[in-house]
Amino acid sequence: MQNLGNSTVPSLLSDASKRLEQALKHVTISEDAIARLQHPKTSLSVSIPVRMDDGRLKVFSGYRVRYDDTRGAGKGGVRYHPNVSLDEVQSLAFWMTFKCALLDLPFGGAKGGITVNPKELSKAELERLSRGYIDAIADAIGVDTDILAPDVYTNATIMGWMMDQYSTIQRQLCRGVVTGKPLSLGGSNGRDTATAMGAFIVIQTMLPKFQLNPQETTVAIQGFGNAGSALAGFLAEAGYKIVAVSDSKGGIYAPQGLDIASVREHKNQSREMKAVYCQGSVCSIVEHQVISNQELLALDVDVLIPAALENQITANNADDIKAKYIFEVANGPISSDADKILGKKGIYVFPDILVNAGGVTVSYFEWVQNRSGWYWTLEEVNQRLKAKMEAEAENTWTIAKDLIIDARTAAYVNALNRLGTALDAKGTRNYFVKTDK
Repeated sequence: MQNLGNSTVPSLLSDASKRLEQALKHVTISEDAIARLQHPKTSLSVSIPVRMDDGRLKVFSGYRVRYDDTRGAGKGGVRYHPNVSLDEVQSLAFWMTFKCALLDLPFGGAKGGITVNPKELSKAELERLSRGYIDAIADAIGVDTDILAPDVYTNATIMGWMMDQYSTIQRQLCRGVVTGKPLSLGGSNGRDTATAMGAFIVIQTMLPKFQLNPQETTVAIQGFGNAGSALAGFLAEAGYKIVAVSDSKGGIYAPQGLDIASVREHKNQSREMKAVYCQGSVCSIVEHQVISNQELLALDVDVLIPAALENQITANNADDIKAKYIFEVANGPISSDADKILGKKGIYVFPDILVNAGGVTVSYFEWVQNRSGWYWTLEEVNQRLKAKMEAEAENTWTIAKDLIIDARTAAYVNALNRLGTALDAKGTRNYFVKTDK
């Protein structure tokens, strides 16, 4: 069976596509569908000129990729980070395609980003940059075309700016073009904690299958941003022992367990909430042992949760991993080469396209609410999210057990089956070419 990797795609996208090689052995999918999934539908690179507060004109690079929209409009976040590139955005859009299919959402996969260190910009500069990005990509997005959402270093405020700018361009209110907005601008209850809540539901669904109970389970979380910190809170409330957390500046470790509520309060107080982005770090809490992000990944814990950026666990450090179970809250935190090493070590990895899908699921709920004008309570949102995440977690587990494959491969098998069915519905070689067989 032909695979999705080829020598012409960028390195990150090529690595991402390697995840499908094993899944392709367990699905019946046409060559037409494989050919179409080898390439993004649209890849847009733009220049965004921004007048800085000191009068200088600075030009930023921005991207928006719609990988596939066979099952519905493109859907994916926008990240602000110094390392954002077209290669990275294509890879993330690729993953989003399979994530939306895995959760059986009526969306395709998309992603966007701007190459910028947002912590170096004022709030006014961030607003001009965000609105300039929408000016540049407005023709490529839309309520039924491509829908934006928050991602790394973007938040509800920025989403509100983007929705407002697109509405200004279109001369009409277009709430559904952006999700993750403030509630007052058409956002959904539960969207701010959706990624964390979805991950928590998956963890609560999967760990009992290994006879693990919260009180006896140690957890380390790399990444203490919106998703990581909220997930730490949910897990602590459920009784899990969180022994280590970290952010971009470093981490803290306490074998007896951390007081997560205090850690979150400290970071919230130190981040100077008047700014758009935090300035503090969890590692500034001195009463606990200070560790690096790499040291956190190598801790001897039951559960490791990478919730930062991609490629945190690679072939270079996979042998150091001691955790028994890994739940990927970040997108692509484990490289394909590292996957093989972890598999040989007997470590169970639950993939990002399942674990962190709570965000896109509640984004879907927000889009539905925007279109219907009927808004749900937090309890209703969480009930719907719980039903969706539990169902697809159980589906993934069943496929893994039936086919005797790992959870990542099982998730891709499920997603590929749904994508293949949709792609083949448009016609295949067998349909167009008559044979006597």
